[in-house]
Amino acid sequence: MFTTARNLAIDAWRRRSARVGEVSTDVLPEVPEMTDEADRAVESWLVAEALSRLSRPHREVLVECFYQGRSVAEAAEQLGVPPGTVKSRTHYALRSLKLVLEELGVTQ
Repeated sequence: MFTTARNLAIDAWRRRSARVGEVSTDVLPEVPEMTDEADRAVESWLVAEALSRLSRPHREVLVECFYQGRSVAEAAEQLGVPPGTVKSRTHYALRSLKLVLEELGVTQ
């Protein structure tokens, strides 16, 4: 019984020390700076250029899953392929997209 009580006390102490307390302040956090519209335009152009360099099946699966917001099952139905094909195409399409973006000079 002593061991159980000791373990419960240690667990309670660990829980309290692991929690972050609430912070109240009268000062609002700073609003992040708006990104420059020119930067967004260049990024959009780079992504469009990179997508255009992918094979048609890879481009289609990325558009369906990421731009159209479809699930794997929905994308599979839309593209007329099995869900496993959508998954593998997505994997290889993202790898190819990364390589193309590196070729265009985009770094992380």
